[in-house]
Amino acid sequence: MKLHQLQALVSIADNGSIRAAARKLGISQTAAAKALRELEGELQLPLLNRNASGVGLTRYGRSLLTHARQMLEQMGRAQQELAHLRGETEGHLRFGISPWMGMTLLPEAVCLFRQQMPGIRLEIFEGLMAVTLPRLREGTMDFAIGLVSALLPRPEFSCEPLLSYEMSVIARKGHPRMASRSIHELLDQDWVVNYPDTSQDDFMRELFWQHDAQIPINQIQRAQSLQLMLSLMEQTDMLGYCPKPMLTVPMYKERIVRLDLAEEFATDTIGIVTPRNAQLGAAAQVFVDCLLQTIRRRSRSSRAQDTVLFDTLELLV
Repeated sequence: MKLHQLQALVSIADNGSIRAAARKLGISQTAAAKALRELEGELQLPLLNRNASGVGLTRYGRSLLTHARQMLEQMGRAQQELAHLRGETEGHLRFGISPWMGMTLLPEAVCLFRQQMPGIRLEIFEGLMAVTLPRLREGTMDFAIGLVSALLPRPEFSCEPLLSYEMSVIARKGHPRMASRSIHELLDQDWVVNYPDTSQDDFMRELFWQHDAQIPINQIQRAQSLQLMLSLMEQTDMLGYCPKPMLTVPMYKERIVRLDLAEEFATDTIGIVTPRNAQLGAAAQVFVDCLLQTIRRRSRSSRAQDTVLFDTLELLV
């Protein structure tokens, strides 16, 4: 398999036709088609379904596509790494981050990184690990700063724990159930929560079932973003569930309160997640160092906002 053949396969998948792929690659349609025919001949497998309406990938093509993306991404990283070694500091760094980290520790880390590597352009994805893991698998993301849990596929990914924190049941300020002291007093309420598709049972066990609390699933609404969850809580009186550090963010601290319940909920860990056996490039390593520097400095800070934040966190680095 040659580089230009894999580039042709990926471009066809992304652009939907050989003509559009060739235009994107800056080559002739004949050259793009030839690259695919040569690749199919070498593998002795059909990679494209060709018909009057266009082209699509066969199951062999879809399987190869995942690996082709990873190989091309790795090649790009190698070229960027060599550029860094030559003293060139231009490039692109992509990573994912959990929402509460993005609103607390990320801004300072970004400023430190920009001072050290002003030529590197950042692309930051906010979201749960369900958003970032597929990108890490494809090789289209360098690393993630996210939840490290038993659900993380350990054979595929490795992690460096950073911080741990508790989860909290939350409500808008002035909610009629603010004085509740048990999850059992809240089973008649509607809830809005933010969790990935694959973990409904884990979420229900964590919040309700482990406390012998039963609640109909139709009372649990899912929001695909934290901001949407909080907006619904404020305007509908739904209850929510979020990391305790989120309640230190000024814009949420003014609007949301933690309910002081007798039950204890999950303690989660956040860390640097990378594909197993993958080395962080120079830019990624510099960013991680900037983040660690930010965490350590602010954990020792006497500023009120830092003290409040780190009262909700346990330092693991």
